[in-house]
Amino acid sequence: MLFFSPLEQFEIRILYPIFGNGFDISITQATVFVWLVFLHFSLFFSFGFIRARLIPSPLQSLCEQSYLFIISIIKQQIGSRGLKFFPIIFVTFFIILFSNLIGLIPFAFTPTSHIILTFSLAFACNLAFIIIGFYENGFAFLKLFAPKGGPKWLFPIIVLIELVSYLLRTFSLSIRLFANIMAGHTLLHILSSFVSAFILVYPSLALFPFLLVLAVVGLEIGVAVLQAYVFTILLCIYLNDSLHPSH
Repeated sequence: MLFFSPLEQFEIRILYPIFGNGFDISITQATVFVWLVFLHFSLFFSFGFIRARLIPSPLQSLCEQSYLFIISIIKQQIGSRGLKFFPIIFVTFFIILFSNLIGLIPFAFTPTSHIILTFSLAFACNLAFIIIGFYENGFAFLKLFAPKGGPKWLFPIIVLIELVSYLLRTFSLSIRLFANIMAGHTLLHILSSFVSAFILVYPSLALFPFLLVLAVVGLEIGVAVLQAYVFTILLCIYLNDSLHPSH
C-alpha cells in the first residue's frame, strides 16, 4: 500500500504497454509527467509572451527576468562566448525546475527522482561538452587534463586524476540531483503518514506534524529551485572548461 511505503511513490507503473521488435516503449506515469513538464514549460512562456507589452504584466515580467537570470549565469561563468548555448542551458534549467516542482503536487510523480533520467541528462551534456571541446579547440582541448605549473614527475598522476575527475562529473551531476529530490519526497511521505496517524488516533496532536509538513514543503520548494540552479551552474562551469581548456 502506498500509505505504508514511502518508496512506492517512485515505482514505475505501465499505463499503456507497447512492445515491438524486442523493445519496450510502454507509456508509464513517468512518461506522462515528463510530457506534462514540457507542456507546462511551453504554456508558461507562451502565455508570458503571447501578448507582450511595453509595460509588462506580472507573468511577462517573470518570464523576462527568467531570461535575464540565465543570461547572467552564462556571462558570469562562461563569458559572451557562451551565449550561443543559451537555448539549451535555458531549457535544461526550467525542465529540471518544473520536474522538481511538479512532484510536490499530491499524488504526482517526480521525474527527477529517478537516476535514469538525471544520469541520461548529465551524460548527454558531458558527452556534448567533449564534442564541443574538440570542435572548438582541436587537440588543445586535452590541455584541460594537464594543468600548468605542476612538477614534471607528477605529470602522469595529475593527468590520471584529472581524467578520472572529468569522467566522474556525470555521476556527481546525476546523483546530486536524484538523491536530494528522492530524499525530500521520502521525508514528506513519512511526515504526511504521521499526520494521518495522529488525526486517526490523537486528533488534538495532529497540528504539530501538520505544521512540520508545511515547513518541509517550503523547504522542498527551495531545494527544487536550488538543485536546478546548481545543476545549471555546474553545466556552465563544465562548458567553460570545454571552451577554455587552458584556463
